[in-house]
Amino acid sequence: MAAAVLLDYGTLSLRDRRALGELDDSKQRTPEEREGLYPLVLRAAARVAVTVCSVRAIDAQGLHRTNLAALGRSLERVAVPGAVCLTDGFPVPGCAVEHRPVVDGDARSAAIAAASVVAKVTRDRYMRRAGDAYPAFGFAENAGYSTPEHRAAIIARGPCALHRRSFQSIAYSQLGLIECLDA
Repeated sequence: MAAAVLLDYGTLSLRDRRALGELDDSKQRTPEEREGLYPLVLRAAARVAVTVCSVRAIDAQGLHRTNLAALGRSLERVAVPGAVCLTDGFPVPGCAVEHRPVVDGDARSAAIAAASVVAKVTRDRYMRRAGDAYPAFGFAENAGYSTPEHRAAIIARGPCALHRRSFQSIAYSQLGLIECLDA
């Protein structure tokens, strides 16, 4: 998931503006706190874009390159003429809009922090639906991160349609999961 947000505080109440003061790195918030900030971000946004990367694209191009391309598409959808978009830490090669990477951007820019909340909430919701579709893998609980239970499910059942075949981690190779994912 990659998201971009163009904020417009003009329509917000003072109470909502204060609540948005809680924006920062979405990973520092609980899922409940992110869900609480999500509607505030949407109310404060003039434009929001979320781009989802497919497993096939990630396998073909690599995770980092695919994520940057998705971020570029999201930025292009929220950009306004004459504005410079901000990104969280990385320049986006090939992006058609002017942008500036900001190190620790989600702690330094409300727009980047807002995009972080939108992306994480959207991903968490997607993973809960994936958990319903593939209950054996615990996606609703692990949000797609490798846990011992998740790895055990891959060993027992093999990968599902949501698993990247190109994923190579030390944990997976130590457990013999690379061969399982190649199957």
